[in-house]
Amino acid sequence: MATGSGQPAQPKSWQIPVFYQKATAKTATDLATTSYFESRTQRLKSSAVVEYRARGSEKLDADRRATMAETEPVVKPKPRPIIRIGLFLISHSLFVSVVCCTAGILALLLLPALAKNTYISENALMPGSASPRLSHIDASEGQNFVNRILNLDSEAIKTGIEIPELIAKHMVELGGEVNYHKFQPISTKFHPLHFFLGPDAGVIQENYSCSSYGINTVGIIRAPRGDGKEAIVMVTPYNSVKITTGQAFSLGVAYSVFSLLARVTWLAKDIIWLAADSKHGEYAAVAEWLRDYNALSFGDLKLYPEICGVNTSPVCTTSQVKEGAISDGFRRAGTMAAALVIKVADSSTEFEKDVLNIYAEASNGQMPNLDLINIVNYFAVGQGLRVRVEKIWSLLDSWLLNSLGELIELLGKVATSLNPQGGFGIPVADYVEGSATLASSLYNQALGVPTGPHGAFRDYQVDAITMEISPKFYATESFLFLLYVGRLVEGVIRSVNNLLEKFHQSFFLYLLTSPSRFVSVGVYMIAFALLIAPLPLVAAALCSDASKTKLGKDKVPETAPHRESVPTFTSWKWLYAAKTVLVVHLWSAVVTLLPYFLYQIPNSSPSTNLLIWITLSVLSLFFAYELSGSFSFFSTSPPQRSEWALLKSVTVAVAFIGLCLMSVINFATAEIGALLLVPMCLTAVPLRHNLKVNTTRALVRGACHMLLVFVGFPPTAFLLLKGASDGFGNVICSFILQLKEANGYLVQVFVALPLSLIESMFA
Repeated sequence: MATGSGQPAQPKSWQIPVFYQKATAKTATDLATTSYFESRTQRLKSSAVVEYRARGSEKLDADRRATMAETEPVVKPKPRPIIRIGLFLISHSLFVSVVCCTAGILALLLLPALAKNTYISENALMPGSASPRLSHIDASEGQNFVNRILNLDSEAIKTGIEIPELIAKHMVELGGEVNYHKFQPISTKFHPLHFFLGPDAGVIQENYSCSSYGINTVGIIRAPRGDGKEAIVMVTPYNSVKITTGQAFSLGVAYSVFSLLARVTWLAKDIIWLAADSKHGEYAAVAEWLRDYNALSFGDLKLYPEICGVNTSPVCTTSQVKEGAISDGFRRAGTMAAALVIKVADSSTEFEKDVLNIYAEASNGQMPNLDLINIVNYFAVGQGLRVRVEKIWSLLDSWLLNSLGELIELLGKVATSLNPQGGFGIPVADYVEGSATLASSLYNQALGVPTGPHGAFRDYQVDAITMEISPKFYATESFLFLLYVGRLVEGVIRSVNNLLEKFHQSFFLYLLTSPSRFVSVGVYMIAFALLIAPLPLVAAALCSDASKTKLGKDKVPETAPHRESVPTFTSWKWLYAAKTVLVVHLWSAVVTLLPYFLYQIPNSSPSTNLLIWITLSVLSLFFAYELSGSFSFFSTSPPQRSEWALLKSVTVAVAFIGLCLMSVINFATAEIGALLLVPMCLTAVPLRHNLKVNTTRALVRGACHMLLVFVGFPPTAFLLLKGASDGFGNVICSFILQLKEANGYLVQVFVALPLSLIESMFA
């Protein structure tokens, strides 16, 4: 059956048999089920293939990465810039050390050229704001007072109380509150812990007679405008047994100022005049009075009861002074704001004008506030005085300093031509004088010994200086001398009286190059920092070199069976070197403390103490060696490079830490210590290596090491510095005289004989 389009016609559903229709439907269902399972199987196969391919690709990637890791180097992250700079400096430690040491020494030599002019920081001082009130009448009374002291018959001075009585009488007549302060001389015994015990460490000596007491006379003027909480101190030291003309004039200056201050109405602080009996030393008299002034006491209590059965305190009759004017107790005023020590030296013929010498160094290198020196310099120049500070005179003729001064002056002219406002460079004479003054200031601060009785005040945080006037006058000009020196003291006291608080505005850490120029702490610390900068770099470089040595390469020699074995852990090897350094420092501390205990031996001569000290020092050294087994110089075999490198590394690190700590305590000591220790730390190598190499360079290096050790030895360094300041001839002759006084067999044989030849050379 065909359709019109030529295609066979589809049969109708009613034309197909029923069984055929059921068979067709069943076949379609079977086909659908089969196709479903086939498609599912195909999907499972395809997923398995995909998974297999993925695992294969991961394995290939892992193999490829492993191959790349084996063939290509590992790229580490770059360290921080500061770490890279540190590693660069450590790797070039030799070059950096040379550059830093050279720059540090040059910076130290340039300090006089970098000094600034002084200026008064505290506006409340107001120097020169008022005209001086010290009149000719006050100066005339002071001259009469000097004449009374000088007219005392020296033969009548038997107990040493006549001058204190005269001073007390005049103090009472001026309206002051007077008391006597009796003291015994301070013990001269060496005490190793004096620095830690403070100003009260001096032990009063026993078994002294009553006539050996010193008697200070103290006069106090109460301020009419004050509340008694602050005070200003004038100190005039004198010898009550044999007074000199200069000491009498210093008492006259203080009396003139005291008579003026007893009448004025502008005083806001109490005035204390301490006439210190200096027959046992100027410092001892002031220190004992300060100790009792700051000690706790209750009531009107006598500090020193009579133990000899005789009253040795000065007693004035009722006809001389009014009753009750002189107290038996200890009078006090307020907290001390400042102190002035007034001294008059012998006549000076060196300059055309009177000279004022300022001494400011106190114990342990402490300095007063710079404003106190500034106002003294201001008023002294106004009164026509030539102001000086102490200097090392032998350096004024130094060829090296004069050459450096000419070079700096030339560089200053070139810098001024390029920049007229630069201000760099000073004349040659100013540079040489500034260098001599700077060296003296460094020496006195490093020595730690006060340059005058003012040093006792700094132990109690009181700013004080010593003014020593060297007059150039004849007997007819003594009146004028008392007048302008009295006005100088009046001006300083009036400026300090204006203060509302303690000195704090200006510098406490400084070095003087002249009375009107100074170097501040921010400038002179640069030289010290450059000097010690190579030490940590060298220590790190040595430690790094020692750590590069493979484990087990350096072995302990078998010839020393009693020596402890070196730890096997490379990172802990430095502890062995640290133990060695610790033992050496402990041994040096024992050797330092031995003289104190040897001094306690009764009836022992200096030569005996010297022999005992040497014997005990050697025995303690052997004991320390047996205890630790750390000293390599007892061994016959040379140390390995890693051992002495670690030992030197720890030693250099300890020196660096010690110098940094000392710079906080006393900068001058740290600066001089750096000049001595840094070259030794940088150049020291074992002497056995130099002897083993046996070359000229090694021998010269070993000789330089021995020379540095000799110069760095504290007694030798002290004698060299003292000889540079006072002259080597005087220092050696005084040292010979001290040795001859010992009169010991050992000293005569081993020391006195060669030194006698030196004495003949300097004769």
